[in-house]
Amino acid sequence: MPLLNSLSAPAVHPDASHCVVSVTRPDFTADSSTGQLWRVPLAPGGRPRRLTRGFRDTLPRYSADGSSLGFLRAAPGEPAQLYVLGAGIAEPVQLTDAPLGVSWFEFSPNGTGVVFSSRVPQDGRYGTMDGVGPGAEDPRLITTLKYRMNGVGYTGDKPVQIFHLFLPDLDAEPHIDPRGRAKNDADADSGTGLPEAVQLTFDAADHLRPVFSADGSSILFTSSSEQDVSLASDVFSIAPDGTGLARLTNHDPGNPLTVSDPVQSANGLWLFYLGQELSATGTDFVARNTALYAAPAGDPTAVRRLTDPETVDLSDGTIVPHLAAEALVFNRTRGAGELLAVDPRGGVEVLASGPLVIEAAGSADGVVVVSYTDPRSAGDLAVVEHGGLRTVTDFSEVLRRETRVALPVEETHPSGDGYPVHGWLALPEGPGPHPVLLNIHGGPFSQYGWGYFDETQVYTRAGYAVLMCNPRGSAGYGQAHGRSIKEAMGTHDLADILGFVDGTLAAHPELDGSRMGIMGGSYGGYLTAWTIAHDHRFAAAVVERGFLDPLSFIGSADIGWFFSAGYTGTDPAAVLAQSPMACVDAVRTPTFVVHSEEDLRCPVEQAQRYYTALKLRSVPTEMLLFPGENHELSRSGTPWHRRRRFEHLLAWWSRWLPTPQNPAPEQAREPEPARA
Repeated sequence: MPLLNSLSAPAVHPDASHCVVSVTRPDFTADSSTGQLWRVPLAPGGRPRRLTRGFRDTLPRYSADGSSLGFLRAAPGEPAQLYVLGAGIAEPVQLTDAPLGVSWFEFSPNGTGVVFSSRVPQDGRYGTMDGVGPGAEDPRLITTLKYRMNGVGYTGDKPVQIFHLFLPDLDAEPHIDPRGRAKNDADADSGTGLPEAVQLTFDAADHLRPVFSADGSSILFTSSSEQDVSLASDVFSIAPDGTGLARLTNHDPGNPLTVSDPVQSANGLWLFYLGQELSATGTDFVARNTALYAAPAGDPTAVRRLTDPETVDLSDGTIVPHLAAEALVFNRTRGAGELLAVDPRGGVEVLASGPLVIEAAGSADGVVVVSYTDPRSAGDLAVVEHGGLRTVTDFSEVLRRETRVALPVEETHPSGDGYPVHGWLALPEGPGPHPVLLNIHGGPFSQYGWGYFDETQVYTRAGYAVLMCNPRGSAGYGQAHGRSIKEAMGTHDLADILGFVDGTLAAHPELDGSRMGIMGGSYGGYLTAWTIAHDHRFAAAVVERGFLDPLSFIGSADIGWFFSAGYTGTDPAAVLAQSPMACVDAVRTPTFVVHSEEDLRCPVEQAQRYYTALKLRSVPTEMLLFPGENHELSRSGTPWHRRRRFEHLLAWWSRWLPTPQNPAPEQAREPEPARA
């Protein structure tokens, strides 16, 4: 796990000689994600070098002239603050001291100012009043449906607001806090030494991803009303002094959008943003692909959609301005992540594709640099050249050298009705026959793909063949594919995963079809629980952070007020016909229930009630609960908890599907820590 480097979007220097990227990794010593900035030359033969040595340095960005490099720095146990490095300055200068940290920033085009976003706590909450801890705060009066978010908690009492500040003179004498006699001197400087940050927005809603217009005269951002039951949002602009707030988008009420990532083209003539249609209800989000929209900067009402949401899904990544008027965007398709260049008239060019996932990009002086992952790399950088990629880093070299990387094999097999189901098989070392673990992804509008996946590597190293597929309901295969399980969960998706299993077993005699397990998280937990109530071929199951009862999900989950209705409908009989809790009597597969105590996306009551139901029916079951973690445990939880999760999962599989590498408890010696 400490070898799993994750990369940020590359900040390309304006002269395109090099870029700067944040490289973060789980650190067991700190029990946290740590990382620093790296300077990567873009010419062939260049050698990356570490640029900063902070605890966790992320989100690097260059000013337009390249004279300043900004980034976010977090100290242990502290929120991230904004820092800047000037040309020839060895030590970064701190610019903010936001109580809840800074989440986003951008330089003004002339390099004199910065816009940033930060959650602003209500007075008396979140440590703003000495001696008043969380348990002593005033009660919260809730009047809206949208008031919590997984990983954030309550949102209405700490909305994301936008701030502007002017950069200080980086060559000036550093601020020194007065001490001793100077501290008592009436003339002593009692300031913080930080530039004054002016708050520009004040509404209770979140104000997201602020960026400057091309000429610096305005700041663009997205926001939606906390009072509105719709999921729709709009693009707004405001001047750097806080005046002139205006809504730039005004979509047809019969076809509202969720919008994000507004940005102007480099020449300032076009406004780009991403949008997801919601239909007239404002909440029909199910399998809605994200498209790119554009409008003349002088007339934002003359908007047009540039990409076809039926076949192109731009939900991963942000918009990157390129050349004079193009936008770089990221399309997820059949397990891959492509990089597209789109012009304001709707011309689309694929700049990079293949068996990999491009996660982010940077552009300067016509040069495009991407961060990507593929079956052999957890994260690296490449320059887009001649219709392909020239890799300029190898941050995964130690990972490949110290661990065996199981490469996935692409498979397509028919479902029960003949529908093609696309996925992958990863094999452990040795001739077999290998026991099989069927993994089911979350979402459901998500996808397995070509990126490096630590789950696959852990299980193949333990002697298991791993199956992963994208059944109907998944993303990357068009909206019809994704919407086919709307109000029909547990139908096509169940048939698809079982058809994929049958087809792969028939094509690979090295697999042991008599020794199989099934596992999944979130929606994958749902489909695992649903499957073991309808099919009894699996020796054991793992139901992790599952969506297990659509009825109780409404009101207990942060998205329950619209998610359940979107996927299972509102007719009570139909909802029960899609509920794993309603058919728990049929389960007889030994089941391991895994959940996080602070999960707001799929609340822990879903796990507790499911576990209790299995226990009362004498199904062999155990429940593993993680304190202090939320829905993102397996992806961004603390390193210790992530490792313990793998160790418990392997112990469960050793009990029901032992292998020579993962022997049954009575055969096992002292267990080795799980490693990816």
